[in-house]
Amino acid sequence: MTEAQQTDRWIAHVDLDAFYASCEQRDNPEYRGRPVVVGALPGRRGVVAAASYEAREFGIRSAMPISDAYRRCPDAVYLRPDMRKYSQVSRQVFAVIKTITPVVEQASIDEAYLDISGLEKLLGPPAAIGQELKRRIHEATRLTASVGLGPNRLIAKLGSDYQKPDGLTVVRPDEVLDFLAPMPVTNLRGVGRRTSRHFDELGIRTVAELRAAAPGALEQKLGPRAAASFRRQADGIASDAVVPGRARKSISKERTFNEDVTDAIKLHDQLRELAAGVARIARRENLAGQVITLKIRFTGFETHTRQKKLPQATHDERVLLQTAWQLYTDSDLPRKAVRLIGVGISHWSDNSSQQADLFDSATEHANDDRLLDTIDNVTDRFGSGKLQLGVNRRQ
Repeated sequence: MTEAQQTDRWIAHVDLDAFYASCEQRDNPEYRGRPVVVGALPGRRGVVAAASYEAREFGIRSAMPISDAYRRCPDAVYLRPDMRKYSQVSRQVFAVIKTITPVVEQASIDEAYLDISGLEKLLGPPAAIGQELKRRIHEATRLTASVGLGPNRLIAKLGSDYQKPDGLTVVRPDEVLDFLAPMPVTNLRGVGRRTSRHFDELGIRTVAELRAAAPGALEQKLGPRAAASFRRQADGIASDAVVPGRARKSISKERTFNEDVTDAIKLHDQLRELAAGVARIARRENLAGQVITLKIRFTGFETHTRQKKLPQATHDERVLLQTAWQLYTDSDLPRKAVRLIGVGISHWSDNSSQQADLFDSATEHANDDRLLDTIDNVTDRFGSGKLQLGVNRRQ
């Protein structure tokens, strides 16, 4: 069942508030009430992993270059991530969550989806269940969480974002359309910078305006599949599936060409763009993988994949590109016109000390003048392709 109108489904989304920074404020009373920034240290190459709500008042946010954060608030407390501690607290939180329901899908270290359908007889109405979740988490960890409850994942996630921090939002099935109507369309899943620009060009700012838009205009700008997806979200229709144990296993991107390609330079340039996109997602999600996958589809839908395992995990587009290109040039792949090309990364590192280094790129390619976080920042501000790392096409 996926319709927002179904009344027998209740999905909760639990999101810890400014998790890393809140852990530090909890454990260090002198940091409470002060702006706290967890990530790279000022003067180093790296980004913000988390910012306390006091720091957010200065415009500091996750993935911002640490140099930008320091310019905005030099008096903030700047700390390196303690991933071992955060992982331990996360395990505590999930143990608490599972005392409410065993149907829990971990979305990240600090958020989860829960299926609480049918628990009303045991724990009371959805609002009472949400309050009990928050109470138990705070009692066990002294941290606050925001909780959203609704008939599907989309509404639950938007609900947890709605009144942060320490919020509780319950959206009943007959309230879904009114809840969504005034929201910016950028709140919907899958709205990136390019899609946002398309909505701007169509004069669509809110979900209500998206609902009222002519289907033909949406399809012309976004394509039929994307237009249909956003219309469904605007109507509050989304998945209500909660799958325990499900986690992102890989990140990949691919491109289908309008005309089959034989030019090696064009293939390399497209692979470079795809590798940059995959690496950027990995850095944003604090992931580093060891297995690089190349996907190639030729005329007639003949499809091949090739993989290589690296000695060390990475989230660097240069490594992704070099490895994927070597898989193409050094393999036994036929030299035919290419219809589709793609690259992926998987097999994440589970070393907590290595994960901490993902926020500080000083140890990676120390002799390279281009900074990965600078690329991410420019891409966030101006869109993909405005700034890229220099890579030899022959690699």
